[in-house]
Amino acid sequence: MPKHGKKYRNAIGERDTAARVGVEEGVKVTVENAFAKFDETVDVAINLGVDPKYSDQMIRGAVSLPNGLGKDVRVAVFCKGDKENEAKEAGADFYGSDELVEKIKGGWLGFDKAVATPDMMAVVGKIGRVLGPRGLMPNAKTGTVTMDVTKAVTELKAGKVEFKVDKAGVLHAPIGKVSFGTEKLLENLRVLLDLIVRMKPSSSKGAYMKAIAMSSTMGPSVKIDPLTVRKFLDV
Repeated sequence: MPKHGKKYRNAIGERDTAARVGVEEGVKVTVENAFAKFDETVDVAINLGVDPKYSDQMIRGAVSLPNGLGKDVRVAVFCKGDKENEAKEAGADFYGSDELVEKIKGGWLGFDKAVATPDMMAVVGKIGRVLGPRGLMPNAKTGTVTMDVTKAVTELKAGKVEFKVDKAGVLHAPIGKVSFGTEKLLENLRVLLDLIVRMKPSSSKGAYMKAIAMSSTMGPSVKIDPLTVRKFLDV
């Protein structure tokens, strides 16, 4: 029995799946290989030469992509008082304080991103075990713990991407939809890669970008040669 369906195998065709290609070619092939009837998301995975167990090698941050992500991002804001009106005017889908926390305790998780004002973090901490594993916990390093609710909500709605290396040192991030086309995806990828390169910790030894792979939601993975990243960013 084949491990993948006919469409998946046809997408690969005669291509050598072990071969590494340049950044531009990688994006082009990823778009061409998408075959689903829906608009697939394009994701990139980067194996970094860091050890996340050391705090100074934890790569975590957020970046606003120039072309967004191509999807409606539902934002919840933990706030109170005048900040609730600010959240509403900024376009937040949900906002509130204790009542919002209680709703989440009851099992509701109808949002994609969360923002919190600093004075609410003690309350939000009560549901940290629920939000944390799902990547929904507000964090100052990604700009989602802030008094500037308007800026945080606007950026998330526009396609701000948060990223964090896992225990194995692999970073995953979406860069847009297949419908964006090669050029817009490359623009988004350039902004993401530029930030990640600049975040290289001084304590990291050896190759920083060890391996890069890209794929659409249903399509096969395309391996990108990390040595082509510098040239891509210098263009």
